[in-house]
Amino acid sequence: MTVRRQALGRYGEDLAERWYAERGYRTLDRNWRCAAGELDLVVTDGTELVICEVKTRSSGRFGTGFEAITARKQQQVRRLAAEYVRRRGGWRGPIRCDAASVMGRKVEVLTGAF
Repeated sequence: MTVRRQALGRYGEDLAERWYAERGYRTLDRNWRCAAGELDLVVTDGTELVICEVKTRSSGRFGTGFEAITARKQQQVRRLAAEYVRRRGGWRGPIRCDAASVMGRKVEVLTGAF
């Protein structure tokens, strides 16, 4: 991955993290990794655990970020979420998978996207 693409991804994750913080969520992890892959953003409101897949686009030329979150990617995020919870010793409460699409300064979040 190029440095430019990495910077764009970080930028989008920053904006998505801010979106959650403005709504009272606290970040637990960002770019959590294991052998199976990476979770972009893990946040909580104290009750619900939220795993957010963030896709950032510099333009709409190739569609929205949401369009890049394929069924295969959703399945991977679910598996990674289960592994995250297992490694943290469990979670007592609901777990939700969100999707965030960032283009420019615009952040759209689909809660409970998958």
